[in-house]
Amino acid sequence: MARKEFRYRGKTPEELKKLSLSEFISMMPARQRRSLKRGFTEQQKILLKSVRSGDKEIKTHCRNMIILPEMIGIVIRVYSGKEFIPVPIEEDMIGHYLGEFVLTRKKVAHSAPGIGATKSSASISVK
Repeated sequence: MARKEFRYRGKTPEELKKLSLSEFISMMPARQRRSLKRGFTEQQKILLKSVRSGDKEIKTHCRNMIILPEMIGIVIRVYSGKEFIPVPIEEDMIGHYLGEFVLTRKKVAHSAPGIGATKSSASISVK
């Protein structure tokens, strides 16, 4: 079965790449539009510069960067608080933040209680 062609607000990714930044901003949801109208931070400018230069290894702490059409097809390693997680940028990610795709918290996996954790665990033999 053929995959349905992706469109963002009625435009294909190729059409989106041809738009100027101000035209693209006008198509964004309110929160992203407001953020982009304020301008990019210094860290976001550095990230955009490395994206436009075509760097192979892009690492960033900038989790609040909004994914733009020019980022499609590259892999950006985003910091999770512990390590850099590779995020391949796809068409349907346009308009989302980089941080949405890299979780900062792990699922808590509890095991058996330690010795002295509860009154009953104090009597368990240590092997």
